[in-house]
Amino acid sequence: MDITQLILDDHHEQRRLFAMLEEVDPGDAATLGGLWARLAAFLEVHAAAEEEVFYPELLHVSRRAGRLGSAEEETLDAIHDHNEIRDAIAAVGPHDAGSDGWRAAVATVNRVNGDHMAEEEREGLTDFRRFASLQLRHDLAVAFAAFEARHYTGVQPVDKDPAAYVRRAEQADLGSQSGSLGIGSLKGS
Repeated sequence: MDITQLILDDHHEQRRLFAMLEEVDPGDAATLGGLWARLAAFLEVHAAAEEEVFYPELLHVSRRAGRLGSAEEETLDAIHDHNEIRDAIAAVGPHDAGSDGWRAAVATVNRVNGDHMAEEEREGLTDFRRFASLQLRHDLAVAFAAFEARHYTGVQPVDKDPAAYVRRAEQADLGSQSGSLGIGSLKGS
């Protein structure tokens, strides 16, 4: 197992579920509602698993490889994107499944999630494959799969402050040192 492949597999499943929503008759509110509930929970769990397992290790591996600035920027952007996806998911709620407003709100989730996945696939996952050992990628895949399995019914969506997230991850990685390493957009924080 490889965490980068598990994340890519999740991305494929997200794209598949969005495509299914587009193909269901707008009058079939029950099917649309059920598919949407499954997809919304999956998006939330996926983001939480990345935040719990992947992004702290991306920062750690990148620091050891002398590329922390790039990883900080990627992580800041990813946490911001996760917040944007959560907010877009919440905006679907007030609409009746299958309605024009519902379809437009779901399309917004698809767009912001698609943008995030494409960027993550080009940057964070590529960097991680370059600098993380196969054993680490396997160990993280096990932790990622376990997290998603424990939370298969969903997680409470909670927006995170991207800069605070990166600072906490760096503090955990560095032990007693505090704050950012002074690299990237966190310089002076």
